Amino acid sequence: MIREVLEQVISEDLADLWSVLSPDEKRLVMENFTLHHFKKNQIIYAEGEQPEMLWCLIKGKVKKWKEGIGGRSQILRLIRPVQYFGYRAYFAGEPYVSSASAFEQSTVGTLPLTVVERMIKQNNKVAWFFIHELARNLGSSDTKIVNLTQKHIRGRLAEALIVLIENYGYEEDSSTLKIYMSREDLANMSNMTTSNAIRTLSAFVTEKLITVDGRRIRILNEPQLHKVSRHG
Repeated sequence: MIREVLEQVISEDLADLWSVLSPDEKRLVMENFTLHHFKKNQIIYAEGEQPEMLWCLIKGKVKKWKEGIGGRSQILRLIRPVQYFGYRAYFAGEPYVSSASAFEQSTVGTLPLTVVERMIKQNNKVAWFFIHELARNLGSSDTKIVNLTQKHIRGRLAEALIVLIENYGYEEDSSTLKIYMSREDLANMSNMTTSNAIRTLSAFVTEKLITVDGRRIRILNEPQLHKVSRHG
């Protein structure tokens, strides 16, 4: 029963990767794939650790972040189902340069990176799959660097809200973000202090772009948010 459930998770949730595997490789994945459950804010892996696993988010929300100057964190990337993470450092032959933790209760699958390396050497389609993943992530990182270094505070926070919309979408009301973030996390996404994030959120409320109820943010004018993101 457990094996059947695991096979269903792998074949359905990891369909893009599963589709390029040979029958022998599928058996190899089945024999080595493991599901893990993480509580809210629990560390998945930490900066400085040696990478051993390919991680794939099955359910929940995960953030990749790096400790900065003065203990301030910078959120580097938000992970949504079904995305792979935690493998770049292995391919680079170095320890993790950032950490990953669960935003909320999450289910994550793992596959030993030695198994991934073996499949890459045997199957060009697997190699191209990860080249494509790395290339997309690099493009997103380049865009994020420009946004964080060139946009004003208003533009950076608007951009962060848009990223949340694109990654996690809305609740059933089609306007409330489907992720509840602290002001500190919003600040860490936007490269600003928490006090600046609070002030800018308040300004967006005054301008009727959003409403805020605790950690619940409701988007009232998404097109205007895009405009603010572009022009600050």
